[in-house]
Amino acid sequence: MTSKKSAEQLSLASSYRTHTCGDLRAEHVGTTVRLSGWVNARRDHGGLIFIDVRDRYGLTQVRVDPATAGDSFKIADGLRAEFVATFEGAVVERPSGMRNAALPTGAIEVDVTKCSIINPSQTPPFEIDHEPANLDEDVRLRYRYLDLRHERLAKHMQMRSDLMHFARSWLRGQQFIEIETPVLGRETPEGARDYVVPARVHPGEFYALAQSPQQYKQLLMVAGFDRYFQLAKVFRDEDTRADRVPEHTQIDLEMSFVEREDVLKLVEGLMTALAEQFSSAALVSTPFARISYEEAMSRFGTDKPDIRFGLELADVTDQTRASKFAVFAKAESVQALAAPVAGFSRKEFDTLVEFTKQTGAAGLAWLTLRNNKFESPIAKFFSEPELKALATATGAKDGDAILFVADTRARALDSLGRLRNHLGEQLKLKDPSKLAFVWVQDFPMFEWNPQEKRIEPMHHMFTQPYAQHVDLIAAALGKKQTPDAAVLATKANLFDLVLNGYELCSGSIRIWQPKLQRDVMRLIGLEDAEIDQKFGHMLRAFEYGAPPHGGVGLGLDRIIAVLAGEPSIREMIAFPMNSKARDPMTGAPSAISAQQLKELHIQVK
Repeated sequence: MTSKKSAEQLSLASSYRTHTCGDLRAEHVGTTVRLSGWVNARRDHGGLIFIDVRDRYGLTQVRVDPATAGDSFKIADGLRAEFVATFEGAVVERPSGMRNAALPTGAIEVDVTKCSIINPSQTPPFEIDHEPANLDEDVRLRYRYLDLRHERLAKHMQMRSDLMHFARSWLRGQQFIEIETPVLGRETPEGARDYVVPARVHPGEFYALAQSPQQYKQLLMVAGFDRYFQLAKVFRDEDTRADRVPEHTQIDLEMSFVEREDVLKLVEGLMTALAEQFSSAALVSTPFARISYEEAMSRFGTDKPDIRFGLELADVTDQTRASKFAVFAKAESVQALAAPVAGFSRKEFDTLVEFTKQTGAAGLAWLTLRNNKFESPIAKFFSEPELKALATATGAKDGDAILFVADTRARALDSLGRLRNHLGEQLKLKDPSKLAFVWVQDFPMFEWNPQEKRIEPMHHMFTQPYAQHVDLIAAALGKKQTPDAAVLATKANLFDLVLNGYELCSGSIRIWQPKLQRDVMRLIGLEDAEIDQKFGHMLRAFEYGAPPHGGVGLGLDRIIAVLAGEPSIREMIAFPMNSKARDPMTGAPSAISAQQLKELHIQVK
């Protein structure tokens, strides 16, 4: 039943407080109030005690005068940082020279007549009233309940709550229905490693925590819920990094009777609304820019390009093939970019060389262009026409250096793409006042796994290939798989949304035809018996009238982090794990008792 009346706003007043610490203004002068909160700071001034009292809503200064506070003055004298206390008294105007215009409550203070300690506090391991710089992350996470008292993180939690509410309301306004799907499911080969949960009542069997609601949301399309969404918890056993954690939240949505343009338009609408509501940065372009996967790789060396700045890559393999520099002449691929670093010292160039080696490339070469003259240890290997051709190809101008990586094409692009991103940071080219969205589309459907010597999906196996490439899949079935197989030219109808160099979502038009889905599964090496065992429920569902459908999974934590200007998504999560996938506060993960292992029929060796 649909609610006919909104919930009535209840007062925050209780026996502990008449107002919050963010409520009081000049119009409350003369009112007797009671405040409860944490002691943010305490100052003694000529026999008077001034205390800043803090709660979630703000901060209020209270004044404790021995002439009016009586016995409470002694109690106030014993207050220390982070004690929880209650203060009663009259709201008074601050003297004109003592007002704080930067504080919403800065025009008033409370003249305390009664003070009581609710709960004392140990001395915190770090300061709360201002956030220390370079505080060790594990210390912060061990005392996360204190870290969350810092104003910056408290604002992040409020922003997260507001953004989730806004997204829900926006999607409901677009006729989406919110449906929860199971977290415990079966293990399936979908990409990342699964977190598995032993099933006590089914000895020897395991559940897998959902990597995404992928299968369930497609089944909801079959069920007729043509516009579904949920804020889903998903779990992936991957190596952690600044923008990846084992457990995260995504705005998951799926739509029926749509093509790619319909999905992109919907997501652009949602992301534009979120950006305008929760960021002061300006959108670089609407509609969002669009580039192909191949263009992203050739221009930026990554499928997650930050398009706020240039430093675009150029393929100079042809321009260097006839040079006398053997490293370039013999390389499979030579990639280059021009950057305004001609004034770098030899030590600074050596630092770039080391950075490039850490990305997996053999090294980095450079040419500087100053006063229209090329200088470098490798300049002597190039004729004047060759040097000019390199400047033209890379767009180098006076004051630039041309940076080169010679390797396989894939490694050269990846290495130089990482260097481009590094230089964007170092040269402060990433304008924080801009939000540069870009759709990357036309991905290859498959890629070659050299370790396992087989074809596998670039994203996942449920992505619809372009119609003109379906025959490539059928033709490849039963043939020996090789790294130059024709089927690797198959393009998929999938798309990633990138913002300022961060991937926010991956989406696609899905396969809804049972034969095509089975063919794709066969192609990536699954036998029919395994297909029926692990995916038979989906293939059966597709035989009962599956509509065309597609959707995306938007990384909620990452969206909030980028809009808030935070480099790590852990700053946007209340209780995240650290970079080693451990929780320093609770000690998770931990060993379990022998009795629990016995009940689960598990032996640990």
